[in-house]
Amino acid sequence: MNLAAPVTEADCGVVTEIAPGVRRVLAPNPGRMTGPGTNTYLVGYQRVVVIDPGPSVVSHVAALVAAVGGAQLEAIAVTHTHRDHSPAALALHNFTGAPRRGLLPRHLEHHDTSFVADLPTPDGTVLVTDAGSLRAIATPGHASNHLCWFHVETQLLFTGDHVLGTVSPVILPPDGDMTEYLDSLQRLRGLSARAIAPGHGPVLTDPEFALAALLRHRQTRERKIIGVLQSVPSEMDALVRSVYDDVDPALYGAARYTLLAHLLKLERDGRVKRCDDSWMLLP
Repeated sequence: MNLAAPVTEADCGVVTEIAPGVRRVLAPNPGRMTGPGTNTYLVGYQRVVVIDPGPSVVSHVAALVAAVGGAQLEAIAVTHTHRDHSPAALALHNFTGAPRRGLLPRHLEHHDTSFVADLPTPDGTVLVTDAGSLRAIATPGHASNHLCWFHVETQLLFTGDHVLGTVSPVILPPDGDMTEYLDSLQRLRGLSARAIAPGHGPVLTDPEFALAALLRHRQTRERKIIGVLQSVPSEMDALVRSVYDDVDPALYGAARYTLLAHLLKLERDGRVKRCDDSWMLLP
C-alpha cells in the first residue's frame, strides 16, 4: 500500500484503506482552497469514529453511511468547524444518533454555525474504536478550535488543516493566530508520529520533515515581511504583492489573511506597529 499516493478528484467517494483499520473517503468539494477535496477518515470497522465528515453533500453523506455499514458509529469527530470540514456532522448525527465531538471557535466568521458538540472534547479526550484509540491534541492556530487526532496504535496523526498534504495552511485572524499556530507545530513535533493524514491531499510519510518545513516556511515569510518594512512603511496591498511575489496573484486574497496573522504576531512581539492603513518596522 502506497500511503503517499496522490489524492485526485477521481478518488471522490472511493473508500481507500490507508493504514490498518483506517479508511479515507474523499468529499466532492474540489477547489483552489480544498485541493482535490476534503479527506474524511473512518477509524475502526465494528466500532467506528468518523473524522471530519466534510461538506453536507448528499452523495458524500451517503458514501459515509455506506462505509460505516452496520457498525456502531461511536463518534463524529471534527478537527475544526470550517465549512469544508464539519457541516455533514449534522446529517450523520441525525441519521445515526452518534455524538459530535469537537470544540467551538472564539469567533464565528468562516465557521460552520450548524455544528454542535454533543459531548465536551477537551485536549486529551480519548475516543475508542475496535482499531485502537484516538487522542485529541489541541492545536489552535489555523482556527482557535483546531484539534488534531492521534491514532495511538498506528501513530497516525490526523491534522485537519493544521498540516496539509501539499501546501501551507491559511491563518485566518481574528480566530486564527500565528503565535498559536507555531506553538502548535512545535507541540506536534513531540508526538513522534509515523505519518500524517491531512485534511486535504496525500498522506505525509515523514512527519518531522513536514513539520520542520512548515516552521521554516513561516520563519522565512516573517523575515521577508521585516525585510520589506525596512525600506518604507507599507499598506496591506503593497505588502501582499512584495511578500508573496512567489505566489499566484489569484491567491492574494487568502495570502492577505496569513500576512495579517504574521503582522499581528510581530506587533505583539514589539517588532512592528500599525499606522492607519500601513505597517512600519519599529527600531
